[in-house]
Amino acid sequence: MLKPLSVFIGMRYVRSRQKKGFSSFISASSTIGIAIGVMVLIVVLSAMNGFERALATHLLSIVPHGEVVAVNTPINQWRENVAKIELNSNVVAAAPFIKTQAMMQKSVALKGVEIRGVDVTLEQRVSAISRYMIAGDWQDLALENGVVIGAGIARKLSAKVGDKVQLLLPPVDATDLQGRKVKQQFPVPMTQQAIIVGVFKFGGTIDDTQAFINLEKAGQLLGYKADEVQGVRLKVNDVFLAPQVVRDVAFNFDFYVYILDWTRSHGHLFNDIQLVRLVMFIVLVLVIAVASFNIVSTLIMAVNEKKSDIAILKTMGARSSTIMTSFMFQGLMNGIVGCALGASLGILVSLNLTDIIRGIEAMLSVEFLSADVYFIDYLPTLLRKQDVINTVVTALIMSLLATIYPAWRATKVEPAQVLGQA
Repeated sequence: MLKPLSVFIGMRYVRSRQKKGFSSFISASSTIGIAIGVMVLIVVLSAMNGFERALATHLLSIVPHGEVVAVNTPINQWRENVAKIELNSNVVAAAPFIKTQAMMQKSVALKGVEIRGVDVTLEQRVSAISRYMIAGDWQDLALENGVVIGAGIARKLSAKVGDKVQLLLPPVDATDLQGRKVKQQFPVPMTQQAIIVGVFKFGGTIDDTQAFINLEKAGQLLGYKADEVQGVRLKVNDVFLAPQVVRDVAFNFDFYVYILDWTRSHGHLFNDIQLVRLVMFIVLVLVIAVASFNIVSTLIMAVNEKKSDIAILKTMGARSSTIMTSFMFQGLMNGIVGCALGASLGILVSLNLTDIIRGIEAMLSVEFLSADVYFIDYLPTLLRKQDVINTVVTALIMSLLATIYPAWRATKVEPAQVLGQA
């Protein structure tokens, strides 16, 4: 606990230091350095939090949280299995699907796509795809030959709603008289005419690869029976628990399934965010540390200037702890002012970061984030109170540690030597 005398002496030294040019400059540089480090660290952590939230709310609104996919034989009685999966308390909804790789052709243009057969109604419970329609209507997918494609596919094929395209699908294995599947030596791709009934634009590579048809048509093309599907897609209430939830669901099946979740397909994005967060935290903490150690220079100069004052205080009976605490308080003031200034600016910038970046983009006529490359076209931000507290506490601890050695040096001043020379 700080003693009133220590605080009084420390404040007197702070005021007297402001009148000295060079000492004032060194002190101000350490304060400004701490403020800049604290501000930038808060802004960077807020941006990383924003990317995490965008990953969870935007990207994972389209990308499956989890999937169970049949291994050897299709999943039969899929309606009963979907109802069974939804009994899990961690599962929000489930929907069946059949998917395959295919080629889509319009005139001479050709594009590789992933065809995903879905139930038009149930798919909307596990995916927000219908919200990203820029042409046509998602409900039109119920038409027999309807297909919904991404904006990237539409651009590649120069296609629009109402245009006819041709799908080139892998052939279904033939069966012999005993019902066994027979591999064809020279398989010929199946062709299927389709009509584009909708175009969606989400951003990233999904627009360039994904196409949807209705589940019944997909089953007919790929040889599935009416109650059979290839897999079931899950939407869970906590995306970060998806691996465990999908595993629990799969273990309740009485047949073999592949267990897939978003951490395998897009988990690298989350890992990249965590890595950047860690690296930036370390770098900016080191910046704060460098600024904090300017306090050492400031206090050593103060100790040398105040040797006679220290000697007089000692002859008057001041204890070493009082002198040490006085100089520690004097140095800590730099950290307190720097943290207060940096935290205030950091909070202000973080709360308005998205608008600031958009303003800079408009002024410079540049685009920092492109939706064609990333899954968002803006810089997200999310300020968390705990990040601000951790940053400020870290900066204050470093500032306090920087004051220990100079303050300890002040207690080693010998009154007899100093006053004798005077």
